[in-house]
Amino acid sequence: MSIQIPRGTQDILPGTVELWQYVEQQARTICRMFNYKEIRTPMFEHTELFQRSVGDTTDIVQKEMYTFEDRGGRSITLRPEGTAAVVRSFVEQKMFGSPNQPTKLFYIGPMFRYERPQAGRFRQFVQFGVEALGSSDPAIDAEVMALAMQFYQSLGLKKLRLVINSLGDAESRQAHRQALIDHFSPRIGEFCSDCQSRLEKNPLRILDCKKDRDHELIKTAPSIFDYLNEYSKAYFEKVQQYLTSLHIEFVVDPNLVRGLDYYNHTAFEIMSDAEGFGSITTLCGGGRYNGLVQDVGGPETPGIGFALSIERLLAALAAENVTLPIQENIDCYVVAMGDAAKDYSVSIVNELRMGGFVTEKDYQDKKIKAQFKAADRLQAQFVIVLGDEELNKQVVNVKNMSTGEQQEVAIPALVTHLKEAR
Repeated sequence: MSIQIPRGTQDILPGTVELWQYVEQQARTICRMFNYKEIRTPMFEHTELFQRSVGDTTDIVQKEMYTFEDRGGRSITLRPEGTAAVVRSFVEQKMFGSPNQPTKLFYIGPMFRYERPQAGRFRQFVQFGVEALGSSDPAIDAEVMALAMQFYQSLGLKKLRLVINSLGDAESRQAHRQALIDHFSPRIGEFCSDCQSRLEKNPLRILDCKKDRDHELIKTAPSIFDYLNEYSKAYFEKVQQYLTSLHIEFVVDPNLVRGLDYYNHTAFEIMSDAEGFGSITTLCGGGRYNGLVQDVGGPETPGIGFALSIERLLAALAAENVTLPIQENIDCYVVAMGDAAKDYSVSIVNELRMGGFVTEKDYQDKKIKAQFKAADRLQAQFVIVLGDEELNKQVVNVKNMSTGEQQEVAIPALVTHLKEAR
């Protein structure tokens, strides 16, 4: 019986994993520039964390979570998103007590959602996300969006569109919520079963429905902008002012709704407008979540963040024909001729590696010609040839494959010679 990979997962093989490593390193570089520190949380948490934070009415909690009972009878869930776990850690580890505030964190790691696999969407996927906890300054909203945009642009993406909206504070959301209930109630029977259950629990989620998005009532639904109080209006205007001062173009969309219950005030998405990227154009989503820390048992603490899929990022790079500068070649390949030279080559390879050179040798007793072919396939910059005669003289022949020059070098001086030659 052949055992195959579970549906909705993928093997990331050599030749592709280097792209992931490059992207992840770029994320760390950008976060360092913005002074965000890495955090690593468990891949599973108590189920209650996601029920309380993400929201009982969300598709994630109702349909997509990988939940199981452990041997102690506890309900455990593989994390479907990163924010709740970071906030749990922020509270549990009392990071709010640090003198350096706001607390600025980032994470890179796998998430798990049971949904229909499709292009760029997997049941196990990797997210890069940032969270800034402890500031209600609209300037940090702009900073978080600037970080996401700079990350994408640093990788070479150009066809990006930042879309923003305000969901308002609790007072504004309550007024808008009632207006949506009044708007949809008379004809809610025309909507899918999910929307019908959302009507009283979270009518804002109806605006985000994939099945009924073309329904006329969604197109004519009351706008949140008609219900923003003065504070919420002023906050959103300040966010736009800061984005403008950072020379970041954006589009305001009053129908933009994030799929998680904890969002308020600023909500945003970054879209790809690349031709052929697909019908689902969202690359990144985020927003402000004042109140979430209290929901998880901590003190009143404002927060904002975003998360993006590495898989969808790589798909966007492909759609724009962006080639990342991945180094695929090696520095040295050691060719050994004769049993004594083969034995001695092991120590030479080790010396080269300890000297900082990416080095390879033959481990399959290949003929000399085959060893040279292997060096070509690996795009070795230098081929170091050692035979019994060279071994007796304690020298090697070093060939620079880019210039074709060949030189005899004493073995004790090999590392120094290569450092000067490359």
